[in-house]
Amino acid sequence: MIIQPKKTKYRKYFKTRKIPNNSTKTHKLKTLNCFALIATESGFLNGKQLEAARQNIRRKVKREGKLEISIFPDIAASQKASAARMGKGKGKVNHWIAALSAGKTIFLLYGIEAEQGIPALQSGAKKLPVKSKIYQL
Repeated sequence: MIIQPKKTKYRKYFKTRKIPNNSTKTHKLKTLNCFALIATESGFLNGKQLEAARQNIRRKVKREGKLEISIFPDIAASQKASAARMGKGKGKVNHWIAALSAGKTIFLLYGIEAEQGIPALQSGAKKLPVKSKIYQL
């Protein structure tokens, strides 16, 4: 199931003009024993990419532990049909995207050993279009 909002204030939104800020700061994480997948560059992720990464991580850890997704795709991206002529309004909502700034946590994985957790997050990171690092807390 693709991650998207259940209800929004408006049907369609303006397109964002630029990529989110590029910062080198990492967000403060909880002091529990866990693994975190943190983005090292800014970009946009859509719901399908997040879901593919989540499924891959859950498959590798055999559904043990707890997996938290820290970002949510809440920006609507619309697209007109390829054969549509100019004018006549904005296109339909095609997919939902999340703005991701560098240093932000994408996934948190709790209650699992390092031998199983780190390879799972590495395989999930391969499904995402942004570079990322794995931190062990």
